[in-house]
Amino acid sequence: MASSSCSLVTIHPPLTPAKIPTSTILILRNAGLILNPPPPPPSFSTLSSKPISVKPFLSALRASHSQKYVYHDPIPKFAEAETQKFKAELFNKLSKDKDKFGDDLDSVIDVCVKIFNDFLHNEYGGPGTLLVEPFTDMFVALKEKKLPGAPVAARASLLWAQNHLDHDWEVWNSNSPK
Repeated sequence: MASSSCSLVTIHPPLTPAKIPTSTILILRNAGLILNPPPPPPSFSTLSSKPISVKPFLSALRASHSQKYVYHDPIPKFAEAETQKFKAELFNKLSKDKDKFGDDLDSVIDVCVKIFNDFLHNEYGGPGTLLVEPFTDMFVALKEKKLPGAPVAARASLLWAQNHLDHDWEVWNSNSPK
């Protein structure tokens, strides 16, 4: 489970403090709540006469902690089967644009398949765990190797994963013995 974190950020405007007060922003990560910057600071007389209530904040914070989801570990057999499916379908998709890839089509597909396979074996644990990083890595690796069509190949890979990966994982797990 991801832990919540809290950061306090003070923003100092470029003008002198006498003309514009500083703002303080409380940023909560994974707490399901974002607070806006507070209004300008009240005078001392207002501070002593108005108590601050934290009840709405605490109840929202407690509600966000009750939401727990356990992600599964990667499944090697699923990763192998899905990698083969991905490779075949990526080849079909990219071979339609032979002019863009030329003789480098197989090399482009090999780079994408290796990165996708590594992701499935090391990080993908079912719905909710599809990340954008492997597809960004595909783009970068293709560019570094000076292979053509890096944006097209990375985008096609990402779209395929978005359309098939989570569904295929659910089908795989519904057919496997418990």
